[in-house]
Amino acid sequence: MVSIPEKKSIQQVSDLLGVWLKVPKDEVRVESGMDDRQIDGFVHAGNFKFMVASKANGNAAQIISAIQSLNKSEQNFEGPVIPLLAVPFMGDVGRKLCEEAGVSWLDLSGNANIFTPNLRILIDGRPNRFKSPGRPSNAFAPKSSRIARWLLMHADQSMSQREIAQTTNMDEGFTSRIVSRLEADGLVARSKDGLIRVSDPDLLLDSWQERYSFSNHQIIKGHIAARSSDELLKKIPSLFSENKVPHSATGLGAAWLYNKFSGFRIVTFYLQFSPAPELFDLIGFREDPRGANIWLVVPNDEGVFQGAAEVESIQCVHPVQAYLDLLGHPERAKEAAERLRQELLKWGKDA
Repeated sequence: MVSIPEKKSIQQVSDLLGVWLKVPKDEVRVESGMDDRQIDGFVHAGNFKFMVASKANGNAAQIISAIQSLNKSEQNFEGPVIPLLAVPFMGDVGRKLCEEAGVSWLDLSGNANIFTPNLRILIDGRPNRFKSPGRPSNAFAPKSSRIARWLLMHADQSMSQREIAQTTNMDEGFTSRIVSRLEADGLVARSKDGLIRVSDPDLLLDSWQERYSFSNHQIIKGHIAARSSDELLKKIPSLFSENKVPHSATGLGAAWLYNKFSGFRIVTFYLQFSPAPELFDLIGFREDPRGANIWLVVPNDEGVFQGAAEVESIQCVHPVQAYLDLLGHPERAKEAAERLRQELLKWGKDA
């Protein structure tokens, strides 16, 4: 993420507000921040005064920090003011955090959600103008995400960095770098004795979801003759098992096995290895993206199989993985994902 100097950031915020509120540029005024430095400055535009906290990027830790600063400063401020969080680009996780906290925001890419009794500005769909050149650091890259998956699978436990490395089959140095990144983003906490624990499982899952794309796996879409998708869901795993083909159901089929929420047409299986033509012949598979009723998926990392278990005698990925994958599926997949999360990914919440 490109870092933006504080003065330049405040000036860009004032420029955007002036345009959106149709206030002449010479009537928009920037005022320095408060003595405690939790607030970067104030912007006067027309009849409105904005209290601005700007952050260098929109990761969860910085968004939470800014929300806390705005809430604290607003309580200590006399007079009408609109707390406003500003970042270069606001992702889905940041938007959700701001919505839950009731805090207005804008990003320097031109998106905004500003709401008061007397003002409403909603702008969406502008692309990120501040992407860093080269490959960005990502704690949720295919191999790196083994750590997030394992931590979510054991969110009620504290564990050492070495234990995380061993259980995810990764190098300790690599594990240290990923854990440090998660810690810097406020997604995990480290105790005095060095044990790692998830700070907020929902926030970690949301942060991963924002970076995850099911389409990054190799997806082979095809058709197999069957009377129903339910029949297909039961028939194909048996053939895989008989022929020693490592596999796990995901997507809508897995969601159905877990909670019977919604019917489905497409059955999806992860395969540990790229399927040979002989396997296609064995299961009666013909490639057909348009009329597909089955997706065979070769994952970009074997970590997708972490936590896989039998559900009704069918091997399924862990609910964490199924939830992420569902968001890349059609039909009622998004509804199925939310129901799966409510019922199986509660992390200590009441049913």
